[in-house]
Amino acid sequence: MTQPLRRVLITGAAGMLGRRLLVDAPQGTLCVTTDLASAEGLDAPGVDLADSARVERLWAEAGPFDAAIHCAAYTAVDLAEKESAPAERANALACEVLARRACLSGTRLVAVSTDFVFDGTASRPYREEDPPNPLSVYGRTKLAGERAVLEFHPRGGLVARTQWLYGPWGKHFPRTIAAAARDKGRLKVVDDQRGSPTSTLALSPALWDLARAGAPGLYHAACDGECSWFEFTRAILDALGLTSVVLEPCSSADFQRPARRPAYSVLDSSKLARLRGRSLGPWREALTSYLAATRAFDPL
Repeated sequence: MTQPLRRVLITGAAGMLGRRLLVDAPQGTLCVTTDLASAEGLDAPGVDLADSARVERLWAEAGPFDAAIHCAAYTAVDLAEKESAPAERANALACEVLARRACLSGTRLVAVSTDFVFDGTASRPYREEDPPNPLSVYGRTKLAGERAVLEFHPRGGLVARTQWLYGPWGKHFPRTIAAAARDKGRLKVVDDQRGSPTSTLALSPALWDLARAGAPGLYHAACDGECSWFEFTRAILDALGLTSVVLEPCSSADFQRPARRPAYSVLDSSKLARLRGRSLGPWREALTSYLAATRAFDPL
């Protein structure tokens, strides 16, 4: 059953996804953000979400909240391999603290997670019931956060796993690729990792739908279809008219990184599509829509 959202807490609102959530906030919804002073809502800067006393104060000073959408996270995937403590605090402990507090007040909590909870050995898109087996510190801490949300807020905790995210703000793959293509004229891109590129323009409305629906549980939230990073790059270059750039495929072994990535992490998002009555749409269409919508103020 869809429920009204009068006051919503958005964590990580200065980030790529959080900023888009503010843009897409339903009419009449007041957004309280933890790290972004903005005209879209109220700001509570400097909140340590892993500090239960500080979170309690946030609820007392800025609440009550009908829902909270938790986007804040430690996302430095490679750095987490040697800095596991801050990753654990931000990705796992903060989820537990928020879930416990949200449960006390009956606040729906939507926590954003990642495809990195899987090991990439599947031969078909991952479903919510498939057993996770993260390969990295980042993946392990995000999985711990998922479990905390579902354990400590069983009646109102929702987890939305997404992947290969990009959007109008922040650092992301299409922007990095476009800059490198123009600078170098030749690119080598990994062709043995497969996923579903997902635009924040497609994901943000889905997260608001989850917050309104309040149906607890685990959901996959990615665009339809799949590709490799190499194929995604080709689509980006073609869309930008950078067809003269020389593009070469390579393997993950050619780009050794501290954190292991799942080779195949495509997410089956049909459960979310059934709840909403529609999917996030094909990834190619999402890329086209993103470029068309942002070309004027966010040129790649």
